[in-house]
Amino acid sequence: MNGTSHEGPVVVTGGAGAIGSYLVRELLAAGREVRVVDNLSGGRRAHLPPDGTEGLSFIVADLKEPARYASAFDGAAELWHFAANTDIRKGSKDPKLDFEDGAVGTYVVLEEARRHDVGRAVYASSSVVYGFPSVFPTPEEYGPLEPQSPYAAAKLAGEALFSAYAYTHGLRSYLFRFANIIGPNMTHGVLFDFFEKLRADPSRLEVLGDGRQSKSYLRTEDCIAAMRLAVERCDRPVNLFNLGTADRTPVREIAEKVVAAHGGTARIEFTGGSQGWVGDVPQQLLAIDRILALGWRPRWSSGEAIDRTIADMIAERRAGA
Repeated sequence: MNGTSHEGPVVVTGGAGAIGSYLVRELLAAGREVRVVDNLSGGRRAHLPPDGTEGLSFIVADLKEPARYASAFDGAAELWHFAANTDIRKGSKDPKLDFEDGAVGTYVVLEEARRHDVGRAVYASSSVVYGFPSVFPTPEEYGPLEPQSPYAAAKLAGEALFSAYAYTHGLRSYLFRFANIIGPNMTHGVLFDFFEKLRADPSRLEVLGDGRQSKSYLRTEDCIAAMRLAVERCDRPVNLFNLGTADRTPVREIAEKVVAAHGGTARIEFTGGSQGWVGDVPQQLLAIDRILALGWRPRWSSGEAIDRTIADMIAERRAGA
């Protein structure tokens, strides 16, 4: 393998998505060559710097078709794997979607990393791998892991594949279990959904569940800063971290904030039940002691991250009006 040097080209799958595109810009600013592979099912080309940007290349490809993007791995030092199905509810109705785009896609891209002698691989996993934990905050050591959706199962399968490639093929791996990551360029998630619902009907906001679901929300900037710090400082075969904030925010409070940002006149209607949908994990709070021990701190709490993102989304929509 290529060893531990943090030089050389970086392959970013799903690099046109909200989180991946922020990483791409950060890596380019640091002088790295970045090669993005994205099928644009959830990401947008507009999220990335324009064609001709020094150090950036972009390939539109499905990860299950490696012949279309294998050249991106030539001489690459790192793989950052963000590509996945982003519609959890759709995946619950069609489990094949998460199996193919998640588990199979992850296996295929890891094979390209192995064949091209890539040294490090970074995986965007999710807190949903814990299922319904009985311990809060939930540490990385918690088990058994009982995924509640095909999306969660695919994320856990991806973690297992990264671990296997680390120990079998020497591909040093970094696994990050995300809380809810929010920030610019979102195309899904509770804030995006609320904004779209109010765009369609400014008089009412439907909230799935009873509004008591409570989770941690982390800004994209904080997420990427934590990931880069861990990759820089940790050198075990497999390096696993929860990423989130020390607090959490109920869905009811988020709905009230979004309605207030839209003039405060819409009525909030709850569909009822403890889950927003089948496969939803209604309560989440991650233990983040492991990443804190490296010196990372989130700049914004969960509530502050939500406020900042609502303000960003209002500004974006006004600019696009």
